Amino acid sequence: MPAVNVPSTPNLQALGQRETLRERVRDALRAAIISGELEPGVVYSAPTLGARFGVSPTPVREAMLDLTKEGLVVAQPNKGFRITEVSEQDLDNLAAVRLLIEPPTVRDCVPVIPEEDFPSLRELAQAIVDAVERDDLVGYVRADHVFHLTLLGYSNNRHLVDVVSDLRTQTRLLGLSPLLQSGQLGHSAAEHHELMDLVEARDGTAAEELMRRHIGHVRGLWASGAEES
Repeated sequence: MPAVNVPSTPNLQALGQRETLRERVRDALRAAIISGELEPGVVYSAPTLGARFGVSPTPVREAMLDLTKEGLVVAQPNKGFRITEVSEQDLDNLAAVRLLIEPPTVRDCVPVIPEEDFPSLRELAQAIVDAVERDDLVGYVRADHVFHLTLLGYSNNRHLVDVVSDLRTQTRLLGLSPLLQSGQLGHSAAEHHELMDLVEARDGTAAEELMRRHIGHVRGLWASGAEES
């Protein structure tokens, strides 16, 4: 399949400060793949993606090589990089594992999150809402990733956080664009403030239940554009 042009240009500055340009480009590419802005099965060339991000092809190639190790892309000699496809069964399995890990971990984290950390967590939740308001799917995916992994970090279990990070990376949220266009994604973004309300109320049980619904959305409405049965 030939390389294709990419229609829009995300704001790398809005994605936050990172150590290197390669990392900034890699994070943006990963989020674009998860959100479906870079389409499964399509081959993209490094020069085309470089033009999108306003950088030379070199950091794009370096970032894409990193993403091949994550299984998100496959190198196509003399063409570029093909975005890998994820089956419905794979998405079911990813959601099932996340349901086993994330809701009970959030429940256990709620009592130990220091009150002085509430404002910074609120800011992370607001970043998700802000991304929706500026129609930035890539920014939405990255802000959502940061918020949830930060919350899970209060478990003091680095291995658990790394596993969840990998599971989230392998997920595809191809239903996000229709949700954004219909205005429904804003309701989902606001759920993160609802979760923070429960955290501040020290209601771990309710926070656990909200996380179960949240992951259900990921597998249903967000992943495919049609709510789960």
